[in-house]
Amino acid sequence: MNDDGYVIELAAPDIAAYAGNTGIPYVTSFDSGRPGPHVLVNAIAHGNEICGAIALDRLLRGGVRPAAGKVTLSFANVAAYRRFDPADPSASRYVDEDFNRLWDGTTLDGPRRSVELERARALRPLVAAVDRLLDLHSMQQATAPLMLAGLTDKSLALARRVGVPAVIVRDAGHTAGRRMRDYADFDDPASPRTALLVECGQHWEKSAAAVAIDTTRRFLAACGVLPRAEAERILGAPTPPQRVITVTEAVTMASDRFTFAADYRGLEVIARAGTPIARDGGREIRTPYDDCVLIMPSRRLLPGQTAVRLGRFTD
Repeated sequence: MNDDGYVIELAAPDIAAYAGNTGIPYVTSFDSGRPGPHVLVNAIAHGNEICGAIALDRLLRGGVRPAAGKVTLSFANVAAYRRFDPADPSASRYVDEDFNRLWDGTTLDGPRRSVELERARALRPLVAAVDRLLDLHSMQQATAPLMLAGLTDKSLALARRVGVPAVIVRDAGHTAGRRMRDYADFDDPASPRTALLVECGQHWEKSAAAVAIDTTRRFLAACGVLPRAEAERILGAPTPPQRVITVTEAVTMASDRFTFAADYRGLEVIARAGTPIARDGGREIRTPYDDCVLIMPSRRLLPGQTAVRLGRFTD
């Protein structure tokens, strides 16, 4: 058991063999030569989120090939992933800064330099060109898997077609910076380009890898790049009904004295409006409405970061 209180049930696969064939290190593309979308599945935006690496390793070892369009598989933050140590698994989230808070033009075109920024800049032309993106992540807490679909109707429609996980979260992201799934056309309702981010469960629990593998297969099927019979078989497998939570507010920490009122793990439904859920220095944080859902409460309690998102069911 590690310092976070979780058992490391997953082994990080060796990705050295997947140096890639695109000119961008650790990015591999397979083109069917037939009309269809260009689909990107991205893993290890954070070096300690190894379920995505397991899903891509499974696809590459299985010889995945599209029947239509083009499939690209990307290992994003390889530098952080190489530092993964089961004895201190949280330490490899990033090298210099959070890779998934850099995806806006001002930051990417700016003068700053970091390991993560250089990698984001290298991947930017690919991300800007693809038609569909699935970004594979996992969570600090042992919370049920979540599909983060942003606020556009096109992303919600794709999340419903994928069919898993059972909870879809519609949210605008983080004050600290934009995610890859919100980059450029992905966040434009007028553009057909569409992105999803899946949180597969707690970082190192065995089930997170199973969720990553299943969601990736269903995503590829939903995007129309697999043979029709295979896609129909995958998408025809029974799944629980999906519910939608719309985030109304992201609570951003203003001080270094942020504390939660209880040991929240995520998806708690707070029945009454005005219930205290946290204190940020001298400010008390209360629920703004009845049946308020807590989304992904953080253990990284640092000023400027998202502490928790507040939402309501909007099925």
